[in-house]
Amino acid sequence: MNRLSPTDVAVGLTVALVWGMGFVFAKAALNQFPPVFLMALRFSVTAVALIWFVHPPKGQLLRIFWIAIVSAAIQYSLTFNGLKGLDASIAVLVVQLEVPFLVLIGVFALGETPDSRKWIGIAMAFVGVALMMGEPKVGAAWVSVLLVIGGAFTWAVGQAMIRTLKEIDGLTTTAWVAVWAAPQLFVMSYLLETDQLNSMMTAQCIDWTAVVYLGLVMTALGYWLWYSLVRKHPVSQVAPFLLMLPVFSVAGSIVFLGERPTPTGLAGGAVVIAGLAFILIERKRLSPSTKSVIK
Repeated sequence: MNRLSPTDVAVGLTVALVWGMGFVFAKAALNQFPPVFLMALRFSVTAVALIWFVHPPKGQLLRIFWIAIVSAAIQYSLTFNGLKGLDASIAVLVVQLEVPFLVLIGVFALGETPDSRKWIGIAMAFVGVALMMGEPKVGAAWVSVLLVIGGAFTWAVGQAMIRTLKEIDGLTTTAWVAVWAAPQLFVMSYLLETDQLNSMMTAQCIDWTAVVYLGLVMTALGYWLWYSLVRKHPVSQVAPFLLMLPVFSVAGSIVFLGERPTPTGLAGGAVVIAGLAFILIERKRLSPSTKSVIK
């Protein structure tokens, strides 16, 4: 196993920062754009940015179409409608259940056998979310919490579907999922939401900055940096950097959104992160599907 250089460490922390701040930008943008419409704009930016650098995956475009419906259109509709009703500092911790869900789907759908360390981590993650639900403000927004949990589960299903793709690298998958997801999300927004045109006409520069950040920085740049790491090192060696993602997001929500997490929320979040550490750290190998994660 190659040692991580100082540059690799910097890149890993940058990925966690870029992805973590995405929730902060998204939360701010939800004050202007409907949630599903915001995600449609995001994936439009991503598709336009990446499509020039990858070849069409011949014979697998239809399969990616269905993957995009699950892992992007449905998943982001659930997650970001949930985020609209929650503080970003809470939502980003709840959405980390996608990692335990991915392990559980591996068990029940793919016949994988996680060791006891993984089971402990899964239990800790769910206990942490339950602790956060004990906070009155969070408990009152239980529908939003369930939406985020549903998004986390749907993400995990989408990753299991991605594992069926053959001979497609992660960047190509990300690009073509975005190509399919953008029109799917525009259709879902048309059917489920209102005021999309007005939200565009009245959007300020800061609102469009958030859209560009989500599509260009968080997705396109974030995954380019991530893939630069996973090409050089085993995913198990760089996955622990992802533990910093919710830390950066919580810090960003405090500094830029003025959120004030309660001791109960922070305690639950700490248990969630500890559970993720049990799952991610010291893994001998990580599922190839993790390489295609879209946050």
